[in-house]
Amino acid sequence: MLFGNGWYKEAAMDKRIEEAYEKRPRRWLFELSVAVIVVALLVWSGSAVETAGTTQSGTVIAWNILAGIFHPDTDLLFNLTVQGVPYLLLETICIAFLGTIVGAVISIPLAFLSASNLTPKPVAFLGRIIIMAVRTVPAFVYGLMFIRVTGPGAFAGLLTMSLCSVGMVSKMYIEAIEDLDVRVLEALDAAGCSAWQKIRYGIVPQLMPNFASTAIYRFDINLRDATVLGLVGAGGIGAPLIFAMNAYRWEEAGAILAGLIILVLIVEWISTKIRVKLARG
Repeated sequence: MLFGNGWYKEAAMDKRIEEAYEKRPRRWLFELSVAVIVVALLVWSGSAVETAGTTQSGTVIAWNILAGIFHPDTDLLFNLTVQGVPYLLLETICIAFLGTIVGAVISIPLAFLSASNLTPKPVAFLGRIIIMAVRTVPAFVYGLMFIRVTGPGAFAGLLTMSLCSVGMVSKMYIEAIEDLDVRVLEALDAAGCSAWQKIRYGIVPQLMPNFASTAIYRFDINLRDATVLGLVGAGGIGAPLIFAMNAYRWEEAGAILAGLIILVLIVEWISTKIRVKLARG
């Protein structure tokens, strides 16, 4: 008898599941339309990509670059003068680090002014417009602009990294501020805490892990962007790299690329460990 009741309940449950499945929204037409649009965009995008420029000489150059990485110029790689790879990597790190710090510091007040849960909506809207405008211009263009202002060198790279960091870091800071748990502030207010105490014990502990993680992530990005900015003369290791490649000195280019790859891997490993530690508290 118990077995029969169990079978009956299971059959009834299966029937209800089938009825619910039959009543599900029919979205096949929408999904088919999305698939057709995606395929059309892929075909259209592929038609705009020209592959005629890939020649035999280009393949040889790519192979020479790879060969240079595996057979680098060790004299340049371990040269401790200002022309050596270690110094150039150090200059790139300094540009990325200082640019991240300056950008993060500027982003804090800008993010608080642009957070809709803390400031009036018109002020927050204006702040977001400014951040969006800063984020719109690519780092390469900022680099060309600042080189005209300050001249070639690391200072132009620093200004570029700082301004580019403001655009992204401010956006991430705004999201962290708007996700604040107001119940903590209400509890502190009910306990009679002062404004400073609410900031110290209610706001800073919630924001600090997100702020630090965002700054570290931005440093990873700036480290790569600082290399690219060197191609236009904004300091860093990019300029010697492009000079070596233009002169077909593949061993020198390989030494620079090998040092850059090692640096990025080390920084990525360290930053990941720190971000995981911050996320876990």
